[in-house]
Amino acid sequence: MTQPDGAASLTGKRILVVEDEAIVAMLLENILEDIGCTPVGPALTLEQAHTLSTAEEPPDAAILDVNLRGERVYPVAEVLRDRGVPIIFATGYGEGGLDSAWRGRPTVQKPYTMDDIVRTLSRVLAP
Repeated sequence: MTQPDGAASLTGKRILVVEDEAIVAMLLENILEDIGCTPVGPALTLEQAHTLSTAEEPPDAAILDVNLRGERVYPVAEVLRDRGVPIIFATGYGEGGLDSAWRGRPTVQKPYTMDDIVRTLSRVLAP
């Protein structure tokens, strides 16, 4: 399998996965592993996400499902932002699905592809 353009620069990056749908979380983990990243998680609940977001060693970036079983992920996004961790929101509604305070942040619309993930991760992790 050939990697998409930009994937080589992502090798070894630790990416926090916050996603409440197990099948989507597994798909994202597979995408990340295929491009050489190390998935952290997945966190299926807000509580798990908070625990992983406050771990001693922060991830290099995070991909956050906006809606976790009816709870918004923004408290976790705030922790990550305060730690300087780049955030990518994942939502079925695109950027329009974000609260106004978070609009303009990198977003991937579900269903996303490997190319979407590589392109967005490359952008948020660019030096």
